[in-house]
Amino acid sequence: MTQDPLPVDGASLQEVSNKPSSEKHTIATRAEDYSQWYLDIIDVAELAENAPVRGCMIIKPYGYAIWENIQRILDARFKETGVKNAYFPLFIPQSFFAREAEHVEGFSPELAIVTHAGGKKLEEPLAIRPTSETIIYDAYSRWVHSYRDLPLVLNQWVNVVRWELRTRPFLRTTEFLWQEGHTAHADEQDAQKRTIQMLEVYKKFVQEILAIPVIDGQKSDSERFAGAERTYTIEALMQDGKALQSGTSHMLGTSFAKAFNVSYLDKEGGRQFVWLTSWGVSTRLIGGLIMTHSDDKGLVLPPNIAPIQVVIIPIWSTDAERDMVFAKAQEYAVILKSANVRVEIDMSDEGRPGPKFFAWEKKGVPLRIELGPKDIEAHSVIAVRRDNSEKQTVSEEGLVSFVSEILPRIQQDLFDKALTYQKERTYTVNSWDEFKEKIELGGFLMAHWDGTAETEAKIKEETKATIRCVPFDSKDEDGLCVYSGKPSKKRVLFARSY
Repeated sequence: MTQDPLPVDGASLQEVSNKPSSEKHTIATRAEDYSQWYLDIIDVAELAENAPVRGCMIIKPYGYAIWENIQRILDARFKETGVKNAYFPLFIPQSFFAREAEHVEGFSPELAIVTHAGGKKLEEPLAIRPTSETIIYDAYSRWVHSYRDLPLVLNQWVNVVRWELRTRPFLRTTEFLWQEGHTAHADEQDAQKRTIQMLEVYKKFVQEILAIPVIDGQKSDSERFAGAERTYTIEALMQDGKALQSGTSHMLGTSFAKAFNVSYLDKEGGRQFVWLTSWGVSTRLIGGLIMTHSDDKGLVLPPNIAPIQVVIIPIWSTDAERDMVFAKAQEYAVILKSANVRVEIDMSDEGRPGPKFFAWEKKGVPLRIELGPKDIEAHSVIAVRRDNSEKQTVSEEGLVSFVSEILPRIQQDLFDKALTYQKERTYTVNSWDEFKEKIELGGFLMAHWDGTAETEAKIKEETKATIRCVPFDSKDEDGLCVYSGKPSKKRVLFARSY
């Protein structure tokens, strides 16, 4: 499973960490410096910070809470399809990577190798896992004997290490967190069904929970996972017009099975090689969340994934007022929690509302409840949406029903806004001049391609645009390749990417 290379302007949180203290917690605008804006959002929302090892990051509690929600929801959805979790070692014998030629070629530049341990040189160097196909299929060779052992459908939640030259927090780091599923099947049909099934799980999760619209399809041969027969992907469009690969599912065929001798006795007593799949998403989904929804004020989180869905802000002037509003805030919090709302009270000693509002805006909490002495007297609160700053007065008796209705509305509005942006920035182009013009605007380009790796490479070389996928809903139509002018039967999706 792979992540796309970063553009040459890739940056790290070191730029944030090196800011003078007087400049910390400021946010560049998207218009003036999108890359710095992204780093600033991570900083002010307290999602992560730079680690001592270059290219690594420390994920802070708030950022990790988002990952925990991703993990919790996805894990439940995996298990609904029959997936079971397991764990495989971090260290992999280096020789394992040589067994599948295309796989070793694809990963060799990124491998981190351990040559010494316990004060001695190792007899065989160990790779720190960049992905686990090799060590898992070595185990499968011992676990699979008969057709009765199939299908074998496992997943693991782990960290992986890829020694990247250019890194950017969450989007591409030397070490990152992910899940990787690995399944073994008796035949191609069953394996293909699982491959597409898991891509659909990703698509529904990203759209329903993260509120990020995606386009699903098949990667070109040049972009597929090293060692796979076919790679499928979901592609999202960020606010700067670049694509983000947001999940992949791979039909591996039998090449790894042959390399690791993963075979079984079929019903007729014949020996067959299994058909394998692998699929994964990573902490780059958090980067996608940031870049899809956030604004120049800070992070914006969809309610379905937000660690805190509602924050209650007590407002007071005197100690007596403070005690009164905190008591009422606790009362409201208990009521909302009983309705399965993730709610938190701002317990800080800061009495002024402005700094509190600003602090929670930066953290992207979907709904803010303002509560002061006058609100208590009126048996109401002020509710403010993070996504559009819409403010309204809500009665005390109607608070639970209001929150239960407004959170799904915010979720849907965020998705609709992102989908509108995606549609507005998706262009159908028919000539090379038009392609070059539109790619500078940023966005998705639907264009005819002659199907050759040579043309694909030339387009990438001249425009930095790659084929993101051949969309599943791309209809057959006769046309001419925008670059070569040769016949084409279908449009494919191009974009510059992260």
